[in-house]
Amino acid sequence: MSFDPERVTTVTFDSYSTLVDVDAAEVALKERVDDPEPVSKLWRARSLEYTFVANQIDAYQPFYEMNRDALQYALDAHGVDLSTEERDEILAVYHELDVFDDVREGIERLRNGGFDPYVVSNGNPEMLDSMVEHAEIGDLLADTISADEIRTFKPAADLYRHAAARTGTPIDEIAHVTAGWFDVMGAAHAGMQSVWVDRKGSPWEPFGGEPDLVIERFDDLVEALGL
Repeated sequence: MSFDPERVTTVTFDSYSTLVDVDAAEVALKERVDDPEPVSKLWRARSLEYTFVANQIDAYQPFYEMNRDALQYALDAHGVDLSTEERDEILAVYHELDVFDDVREGIERLRNGGFDPYVVSNGNPEMLDSMVEHAEIGDLLADTISADEIRTFKPAADLYRHAAARTGTPIDEIAHVTAGWFDVMGAAHAGMQSVWVDRKGSPWEPFGGEPDLVIERFDDLVEALGL
C-alpha cells in the first residue's frame, strides 16, 4: 500500500455499502420471503453483474432499473412470486437505507479540514438525492456525480475521469473511498488513490493489486490525512 496524503486535495465516496447499508434491504424482503438472505445476496450480486455486462454490450439503463431486473431474477431463481406492487415496495427501500454511524462525523471533519467531499456512484440522480437527504449529509457534500451522466457504470475508467473533470481536480489528487472491491480497482486503474472501507473484516481479492489504504471507519481516513 502506498497512500500519499500530501497528494490528496479532493475525496470522493461511493454510496451503497460505503455511506449507507444495503444489507438493510433484506429487512424489506423478510416481510414477504420465507428465507430472505439468499434472495438478498443474489439480488445484490446480479445487480452488479448486470452493470458489468451493460458496460460491455452498450445496454445501459438507470441503476434503479438494473436493481429492479436483478430483484426479479433473484425472486424467480428462488421460486418466489410477488406482485408488482410488492416488488416496488421492496425496491423503494433503496431510497431510505440506513447511514453508517461514522459517516456524517467523518465527512464533516474532512470538510472542515479543507477537503471537498463528493459522491461518485452507479446510482441514478433520483436515488442519490434521496440517499443524501435520508443520510442528512447534503450540507457537507460539494456535489453528487452519477454514472447516469455518461451512461457508463463502474469500474470503467471513463466514469472516474468524468468525476475528476466534474470536481475540477487532477485525477491523481483524488482519494476514492469505497467498500466495493471492483470500485477500488477501477479508481486505481483510472489514476486515483484507492481507499477500501472494510467494515466487516473481509479478505482482500487475490488479483488486481491492493488498495492504497484500508480503513474500518471514516475516522481512520481522517487520521491518515493528518486531520
